[in-house]
Amino acid sequence: MQPKYILLLIATYFGILLIISFLTNKGGSNSDFFKAGKKSPWYLVAFGMIGASLSGVTFISVPGAVETNSFGYFQVVLGYTIGYAVISLVLLPLYYKLNLTSIYTYLEGRFGNASYKTGASFFLLSRIVGASFRLYLVAIVLQDLVFDKLPFFGQQGVPFWVTVTATILLIWLYTFRSGIKTIVWTDTLQTLFMLTAVGVGIYYVAEGLNLSGGDLWDTIAQSDLSQIFFFDDYKSGNYFFKQFISGVFIAIVMTGLDQDMMQKNLTCRNLKDAQKNVFWFTIVLTVVNFVFLALGLLLTIYAQQNGIDAHKDKLFSTIAVDSGLGIGFATFFLLGLIAAAYSSADSALTSLTTSFSIDILDIEKKQSEAQQIKTRKKVHIAMSLTLILVIVFFNYVIGDASVINKLFTYAGYTYGPLLGLYAFGLFSKWNIKDALVPFVAIVAPFLGFTISHFSNAWFAFDFGFFILILNGALTYLGLILIRTQKD
Repeated sequence: MQPKYILLLIATYFGILLIISFLTNKGGSNSDFFKAGKKSPWYLVAFGMIGASLSGVTFISVPGAVETNSFGYFQVVLGYTIGYAVISLVLLPLYYKLNLTSIYTYLEGRFGNASYKTGASFFLLSRIVGASFRLYLVAIVLQDLVFDKLPFFGQQGVPFWVTVTATILLIWLYTFRSGIKTIVWTDTLQTLFMLTAVGVGIYYVAEGLNLSGGDLWDTIAQSDLSQIFFFDDYKSGNYFFKQFISGVFIAIVMTGLDQDMMQKNLTCRNLKDAQKNVFWFTIVLTVVNFVFLALGLLLTIYAQQNGIDAHKDKLFSTIAVDSGLGIGFATFFLLGLIAAAYSSADSALTSLTTSFSIDILDIEKKQSEAQQIKTRKKVHIAMSLTLILVIVFFNYVIGDASVINKLFTYAGYTYGPLLGLYAFGLFSKWNIKDALVPFVAIVAPFLGFTISHFSNAWFAFDFGFFILILNGALTYLGLILIRTQKD
């Protein structure tokens, strides 16, 4: 597929998003930007959240991981179902009861200002790096397929930093006015594009393997790569109970304790709608993840049978664009890839702006409405520039390991303190020495890293994604040490 056609596809796609932004932009108030006026239909939120949860990492990295991990990732997905139940039954009622804009405001009421700022800071760090991971993955694919082949001021290839800057600028253009109000609608469209791309991918690859109907299902079921459960080696990072329990807590922290994901839930009209949203979102997300794994299995088989040397995060893109399966497959792959990237990136940019404005700058407490809008717009630009710098930095430090593994491992260190803080707040009656909370939250991940490193070196015990629980437990223990008295 020629670069000019890919550029036309990208331009058309963003044109549609800009039209949606124009139609949903009625005033650009902070109420619209932060909460969408609390009028979002729950079914739109649920469907759009699928795309935001999956992102470009799932779109590229989950299929690519099947070759080495089989369907082991589905053990984590099964754990998600329990985690989302906790979000629906425990966290959402709390957030709606307190009528929160930023979910970290809870920590201020429970413990104090230092805890509040610590929780918000760890979210900002988590989301900046997490969003950058996701966008980086898509940026390098587009760089390889398109921008390295284009002339740029007398040289061959557009520099990577220019690609990233243009990407973030486009996202900024359709989010800077109405924020989450626009994103609820754009995420719905982007999720539709992404799921359509996966379905088209399965169709084309199955056709290339001469599989149809029952033969397709038999191939998936009988392949060694479709193994889901791993009980053999408890020291392995792929061990079932590690993966399943980690999935429970990954869902809780990366959705329930994440301003990005919860900001969408808080735009629903009431708690009941928000809970319906999470229920249906859970069911659909579980099915969709299985479909991604099935696609990964078919892609792996196709690559092996046709001598295609593509692995991990390069597998899907190489077969879609360079294997000769047809222009339709390539077009829908690129459409799905772009949708996957921007459905998570746009909401991340909005939530970062929300959290920094409300949690760090306290604009709701210190400024008039007009001043708040001006400050929010400046923060929106600053967060855009931050994402650009971090993504470009990643281009120099990330190796060839699967990005989804890097993302969840990293999340275990940054979300761990949030898990410990909320668990202590919800399940204990103790107060704490608020001023010491930042120290506990910083020390816990370093201690967790040390334990994980020596556990692997001395006992060959790989914590894997379980590192999240370890860091949460260490934070909880640290808070016990600085407790004062019960309420």
